[in-house]
Amino acid sequence: MQLREIHVGPDRFEVTAEDAFLVTELQSALAVCVYDATGEAGALLQLRCIAKTSKPADATDTTLATEMLLLDRCLEALRAIAPGARHLQGRIVAHLADAPHAQALCESVVSLVRRYLEDGDVRVLPEDIAGGPIRTLRFRPSMGWVRTGA
Repeated sequence: MQLREIHVGPDRFEVTAEDAFLVTELQSALAVCVYDATGEAGALLQLRCIAKTSKPADATDTTLATEMLLLDRCLEALRAIAPGARHLQGRIVAHLADAPHAQALCESVVSLVRRYLEDGDVRVLPEDIAGGPIRTLRFRPSMGWVRTGA
């Protein structure tokens, strides 16, 4: 049986209550994968983390507010399609740009996202952060697994 693939673009999210793959490519971005450990529902959010070489790794209030709003909407949509979900877990997967300030910027955004998820009663598993070639990500919420590759 071939499972449906749902593609997620930059600064977007998708939710599903069916057994499907949520798929994205990460380039200077991070993915937030959230799923119900006892059901099939899950969500994938991709946030860009673009480090500008001309400035230090500061994220503006507007950028952070937009990212947190997307994360809030993503969790809200997940809870709407799976109101019985009580055991939410999350993974953060990131691709680092080849820029001097990329690591610091990524760590700031990951820390903020992690705290937001924890405050929303999501158990956050260890992060997966790497540089190099663009990373592909396949997330199957019903099984709770995340696979990455170059």
